[in-house]
Amino acid sequence: MRTVKATAAAVTAALAAGAAGIVAGRIASDAGLKAPPGRPLPGEPRLTVHSTAAGRIALTRDLAALRPGIYGLAGDGSHAVVGPVLDAEPHSADTVVRRLERVTHGTLAPGDKVWLTPNAYVGDPASTLGLDHTDVGIPGELGVLPAWFVPGQRDTWVIAVHGLGTTREHALNVMEFLHRHRFPVLAPALRGDVGAPRPPDGLNHFGETEWRDLDAAMRHAVGNGARRLVLLGWSTGATMALRAAAHSGLRDRVAGLVLDSPVLSWERTLRALAAARHTPGVLLPLAVRAAQGRTGLPSDHYGLYADRTVPYDDHEDRADDMGPDRPPPPTLILHGPDDTIAPWDLSRRLTAAHPERIALHTVRQAPHAAMWNADPSGYEEALRRFLTPLM
Repeated sequence: MRTVKATAAAVTAALAAGAAGIVAGRIASDAGLKAPPGRPLPGEPRLTVHSTAAGRIALTRDLAALRPGIYGLAGDGSHAVVGPVLDAEPHSADTVVRRLERVTHGTLAPGDKVWLTPNAYVGDPASTLGLDHTDVGIPGELGVLPAWFVPGQRDTWVIAVHGLGTTREHALNVMEFLHRHRFPVLAPALRGDVGAPRPPDGLNHFGETEWRDLDAAMRHAVGNGARRLVLLGWSTGATMALRAAAHSGLRDRVAGLVLDSPVLSWERTLRALAAARHTPGVLLPLAVRAAQGRTGLPSDHYGLYADRTVPYDDHEDRADDMGPDRPPPPTLILHGPDDTIAPWDLSRRLTAAHPERIALHTVRQAPHAAMWNADPSGYEEALRRFLTPLM
């Protein structure tokens, strides 16, 4: 009898531990599946405002506060733009002084908690950049997607899609550059964004289903005069661009891909986001399995997600579909080794596997999806060189 009771207790404990593990894995998977647009990703530190002066702001000394370049500085109810670190300015040992470019809205006061964001602009193309634009509605799979359209003289359109933790305002970083080079630009909101339809399960799918919103934007562009398309995506927006170039019925119109910090392994990205929330390492595989159970995402074995995503490796299999004169589109990847969310090594592997079609522009000291922020002039020059043959 004692043995039976001991066995029953062991089984009960094992079941309880298993149930607890499932719950813990589900909670950990929320780090990626429920990352809200416009909010900081896990791991992005909150910084304290210590002081402000004309064109200056002192922030908590942190590796994030020392990043080179230009960033949005977001708080609850405020947004500003900060420029380079000003080492020559007087500061205490626990602060960093940066140039304060402008306060977009709200106020910044000592003690406020803020975080750096790639969104250097908030608003729309007219209010932030002085660019004429049209608000359009794109019929999508789940409903109408609001979008900005900035006209240009060329018949090659750029469709810009944001990724994890940002909004379509992310496209404003490069919109003035694209407009200066006369490209029409279409920047759609995606499912789950404010004003856009919610996904049926309320979860992010790392581009696996969201790419169909990009496909809808492609149909809108072609239906309104675009002869060729350049798909520009950040983070999971880059994954969407890869999926669209491989599977859209309009893939033959895609003249090029621009991929900023592409998520090439959703499993590694989910693990990184969960780890940034201080999830114990032993629970990270459970987070991945929970995400698969909740979304139906296929495993990428923590490897090169692009192998079944991009149009490169299955080009020969689709030769009859594409025709001999339609090679996979030329691609520019902008990425760097300091991205802790989307591993840079996968971008390097993809580039090395297809050097004839893919160029990699390396940006150092840049967090996820902030390659432009770390080096705007270098980023735009790489973009100019890539786009020139596509004009």
